[in-house]
Amino acid sequence: MSQTLQSVRGMNDILPDEAEFWELFEDTIRSWLKGYGYRPIRMPIVEPTPLFKRAIGEVTDIVEKEMYSFEDSLNGEQLTLRPEGTAGCVRAVIQHGLANQVPRRLYYIGQMFRHERPQKGRYRQFHQVGVESIGFAGPDIDAEMILMGARLWADLGLDGIELQINSLGQSEERAQHRAALIAYFEEHAEILDEDAKRRLYTNPLRILDTKNPVLQDMCSAAPKLIDYLGEASLAHFEGVQRVLRDAGIPFVINPRLVRGLDYYNLTVFEWVTDKLGAQGTVCAGGRYDGLVEQLGGKSTPACGFAMGVERLIALIKESGGEPAAPAPDVYLVHQGEAASRLAFRVAEGLRDHGIDVLLHCGGGSFKSQMKKADGSGATFAVVIGDDEAVNGEAQLKSLREEGVEQRKLKVDDLAEAIIGQLIDSDEEE
Repeated sequence: MSQTLQSVRGMNDILPDEAEFWELFEDTIRSWLKGYGYRPIRMPIVEPTPLFKRAIGEVTDIVEKEMYSFEDSLNGEQLTLRPEGTAGCVRAVIQHGLANQVPRRLYYIGQMFRHERPQKGRYRQFHQVGVESIGFAGPDIDAEMILMGARLWADLGLDGIELQINSLGQSEERAQHRAALIAYFEEHAEILDEDAKRRLYTNPLRILDTKNPVLQDMCSAAPKLIDYLGEASLAHFEGVQRVLRDAGIPFVINPRLVRGLDYYNLTVFEWVTDKLGAQGTVCAGGRYDGLVEQLGGKSTPACGFAMGVERLIALIKESGGEPAAPAPDVYLVHQGEAASRLAFRVAEGLRDHGIDVLLHCGGGSFKSQMKKADGSGATFAVVIGDDEAVNGEAQLKSLREEGVEQRKLKVDDLAEAIIGQLIDSDEEE
């Protein structure tokens, strides 16, 4: 007997009860983004490997350790399952001339792939909501993106999510800071781990993002980038803070917040929580003014953020916000050849009126079908036997209200009766 095949480790099935919850979440996300003027864009899951090396940076954990990359056996092209969405979105904007029609507010929802150790809230196939604003130069768009997050947490009924912000300045300011960092880390070379030593001269800023507890105190005392920022960068950062203060959004300036991607400049931010264990970041992003030009377009300012869907859904459940699975309005019970033929017409007629109908399939006695009708969560059962079918009638039975008399109705009158009772129930609630 052949072995039963399983899903790839860290790439999970989302079963119906869970998938319905995801759809409700995604509906909320789309409505929220529409309220801020964002429009959808969909990019391929597979992209050329050089796109991510150029955008993310070759000396990053993502490119060095986590990307699913392979060679196309037909033409030898180097391809990668996308580990994040910003690079692909910017590539699409440039390729299709959207960069000539800025500003643009765009969003996408989809799968990303990173070869990490699977744990709660972090998987090898995971889902992100990505939000990108392209063509906006001022601190106002940075601040609006942060305000968007605050509104979403309220919409989802979430609390206890802390906002951390920082500024990475511009390239020349980071160069001065980089030189100071290298000198500082050289003074502490004896305690650097292998990752830190490898990055010392290629990307010392990444050392500040270490998870090694041995290096934490040393990194905390390292030169801070904010001390190297010029007047314009500081003014931009203050502009963001001013909007947040005016809106009453509390925040913490975290000088060690550098993000894991090389394309960021100026504002970076993270929304973090302590309710998900070590994987506490639920939303993160910042400004990436140089990326469009870096990928072959004209110099264009841009800002964006991404949210991990799995982490947000875990947080919603942790907060007790998981909704009940949706149920149909009607479960249609039928027995007999004539009844079964009429049942299809009745079901389609009710659906024409916007009524959700679960038509019983697979036969069975009236008793067994009614048991399934009750278990479906439907509000009503519509029951058709051959006697009813001969007269073009059906029985309408309430499954959720006691003391409501079962009624026999002409099938053409069913929709009106059901809709009327649904409206009355909604008004009572």
